[in-house]
Amino acid sequence: MNRFSLKVAIVTGGGSGIGKEVATRLVKEGANVVITGRNEDKLKQAAQDIDATSEHIRYFAADIASPTTSQQLVDFTTAEFGGVDILINNAGIFAPKPFLEVTESEYDGFLDIILKGKFFMAQAAAKAMQLRGGGAIVQTGSLWALQAVKATPSSAYSAANAGVHALTHNLAIELADSNIRINTVAPAVVETPVYNTFMSDEQVKEALPTFNSFHPLGRNGQPADVAEAILFLASSNAAWITGTILPVDGGVMAGH
Repeated sequence: MNRFSLKVAIVTGGGSGIGKEVATRLVKEGANVVITGRNEDKLKQAAQDIDATSEHIRYFAADIASPTTSQQLVDFTTAEFGGVDILINNAGIFAPKPFLEVTESEYDGFLDIILKGKFFMAQAAAKAMQLRGGGAIVQTGSLWALQAVKATPSSAYSAANAGVHALTHNLAIELADSNIRINTVAPAVVETPVYNTFMSDEQVKEALPTFNSFHPLGRNGQPADVAEAILFLASSNAAWITGTILPVDGGVMAGH
């Protein structure tokens, strides 16, 4: 019996990186999955990669920063697969920039996509989960919300993710009576396409290896490292875990 047989999951930021890895594994383990993101071409390709038959995957291109997107996504998922059992609240952006140089529009981008997007996505999904008698929400937070890293100044990003972590504690209490669990992973440096959004391929090739030694285990994370933790928290194996922030960080927090 697969862990996610007959479950229906939404994965935001599902077109690449951690989200795509989670969606791939959910489908392998029996779930029906809707992936979302802003880039339709990328989603279409990801859906094709995940399930060439298209039987267990759908994609929905939209901007999670807009609160109406959340309800549209839940409605679409319900129409396609009958309801929502699992939300992987994963969409985010990252770009380091010194605090004294951050503009209002950059600040808004981090807060809207990372925090507002997750807030209203969780709200819409939780309402749908109540109709099913419960569910599980797993969010992607950040190690940067737990500590500051001099090499990567990211004040607005970190503040937004600290909000995501606080949301986890609050929703765990508020949604417990509905049998809805919520947990968050806080990854350190994970090798995903997010770095290509603010660096060239050459720069990424040079920069990423310099972070291996930042982690006591001696290497950067891979999407699979984080996906394993997310899938555990989303599964019934974690039935007695809610309101938790789990660092998935190669040991970084152990030294702080």
